[in-house]
Amino acid sequence: MIKLLTTENAKTIKGETQGYKTAIIYMIPDAKLCPFSKIAGCAISCLVNSGNARFENVNSGRAKRTRYFYENQSMFMEQLFAEIKLFEIQAKKEGFIPVIRLNGTSDISYEEIPVLGYNNIFEAFPQIQFYDYTKIVNRLTKTLPANYDLTFSYSAENDYQPFVQHAISLNARISVVFHTKKLPDTFLGLPVIDGDAHDLRFQEPRNTIVGLKFKRPTNKKVDMTTLTWIVQ
Repeated sequence: MIKLLTTENAKTIKGETQGYKTAIIYMIPDAKLCPFSKIAGCAISCLVNSGNARFENVNSGRAKRTRYFYENQSMFMEQLFAEIKLFEIQAKKEGFIPVIRLNGTSDISYEEIPVLGYNNIFEAFPQIQFYDYTKIVNRLTKTLPANYDLTFSYSAENDYQPFVQHAISLNARISVVFHTKKLPDTFLGLPVIDGDAHDLRFQEPRNTIVGLKFKRPTNKKVDMTTLTWIVQ
């Protein structure tokens, strides 16, 4: 059986210097698992193609998790429950505060998926902080579990701008990818912070731009002129 959670991520590991250990799920995104990827224009250079994704066994594992989620969602969620319990024990044993990011390369509304009699996985673990990025602005309008933090993910695509403006009106924290030598001080009229220092978004204030430097996919060439979704 394929393992769902991993702690092997170069960015989330940075949180360990602040006492947090992050477990994350990676899948292969598609129009259902990441429904706004097409309108946001980010599918061509999704982070699913970066870092360890250059290794065949890594992508194979992500594909297996994706099939597992589609073919037996209830069992997937039950296994996730068990893995989180184990991760919590191991993280605390190592002296860390456990945190979970369920959507490493997906945008699944886990708040709507029940598990083992609970309304969702967040309700099952109220003592654990969960966080994610999302391009689905309507998720920000929901009453989310108190232990689930969402950061809205920006795209420069024209068709996506109404969603960006909606996110701003909701006082959302917004992540923005820049292909620039230096992050600007402000963007969209909001202060910019360095989002690459760590991945602990839940620590940061709303009404803030989380500036991220563009990470070139490692397993394919990218024509930068086609990446209209990032700020260049």
